[in-house]
Amino acid sequence: MSGTTTKGQMLVAAPVRWDEACFSVPAVRALVASGLAVGVLCEERQVPFWERITGIRVTGFPPKPDVKELAAGIAGGWSGALVWEPGTAADIIVRAQIAKRIGPETKALRKVMTHPVNQVKEPGPVEHRVRFYLSLVEKLGVITSRPEFFAPLESVAPPVAGNVMLCPDSDLGVTYEWPLDRWVELAGALKAEGAKLTIAGLSGTRGKGRLLAEKLGESERFLEARPLAGALDLFAAHQVVIASESSLPHVAAFAGATCVTLFGPGDPTSRRPLGRQHGIARRHVECAPCFLEKCPMDLRCQEELNVDRVMGVVAAL
Repeated sequence: MSGTTTKGQMLVAAPVRWDEACFSVPAVRALVASGLAVGVLCEERQVPFWERITGIRVTGFPPKPDVKELAAGIAGGWSGALVWEPGTAADIIVRAQIAKRIGPETKALRKVMTHPVNQVKEPGPVEHRVRFYLSLVEKLGVITSRPEFFAPLESVAPPVAGNVMLCPDSDLGVTYEWPLDRWVELAGALKAEGAKLTIAGLSGTRGKGRLLAEKLGESERFLEARPLAGALDLFAAHQVVIASESSLPHVAAFAGATCVTLFGPGDPTSRRPLGRQHGIARRHVECAPCFLEKCPMDLRCQEELNVDRVMGVVAAL
């Protein structure tokens, strides 16, 4: 499909999950650099995130939108659309009758695409998820290898030395969370080294972040990170963000924070935050990665990860 990226207009349907949205950013930046007029169609909660990327026009929609009305608003304004996954944004684009609809050749998108792209991967090592997005736009003739496509945001202010954010919550499921007593021990070790802590919590979880703040007597330093996109500058103000595998470390990395992500049932090879400056703490066990929201065994990937290992990763950064 080379040649489809000459002067034109491309509306991109943003992935719904925060980690996927972050992984798609380099591909969107590459589209902008190719000379296309690029727009992003996303849920309202993601609007502040996408608005921080130079050169794109952002259109948001509420959780339960009027698809017909939104489609009428964008109809005729775009010569093409790029859709990564099924969902509300894809429905709006189809209803708007955008003539050229490009996306992965999958069963779920068969009725959406007019120009499906075959992304069958040859057998080989596991790739980072960012390659899913980059490989598709590469097949449109777009160059994706420029370092600035992967750069975090330019922060309004540098991080404050000694500021450390802890996020015990995970919106991926209970098995993705480290035990609370281990977070308490980690907080004590960090404070002993002079760290000033902020405790972050995520909505839709068991509230382990708030519990940690209460146990530490740091309730006034508790942040409910909702919406995530509204906390970009706050993330960047911390020297290190230490978090369970969740949406938060990906958005914090995009904001410019240095992150240490605690992996349990997930796979850091394919889903670690973008950037070599970030650290990974994990206790690799024979049953990981399993990606399960409920462990059928003893959750050894979390239980066997100790504070010394996490502190070692922090020290290395």
